[in-house]
Amino acid sequence: MPKRILTGTVVSDKTDKTVTVLVERKVKHPLYGKIIRRSKKYHAHDEENVFKTGERVRIEETAPYSKTKTWKVLDRLQASKGTAFEAEV
Repeated sequence: MPKRILTGTVVSDKTDKTVTVLVERKVKHPLYGKIIRRSKKYHAHDEENVFKTGERVRIEETAPYSKTKTWKVLDRLQASKGTAFEAEV
């Protein structure tokens, strides 16, 4: 079974080797048809503590690191506003 990969925004980097990533998705209301946003927070493993609040990242499902942490950060898609980063080539 392939591993799921999601894209989200880092909302917290306070814990050691862990970031909290907010993933938003858009769904259609079953009765009224309006497109609404649904969001969920995931704890993701960040070994070197390099990802900061506000950055767009990709996370991948893995074997559990702890009770609540079953995702790891793959890479940075976009830096947070006000900071510069060099893209890895």
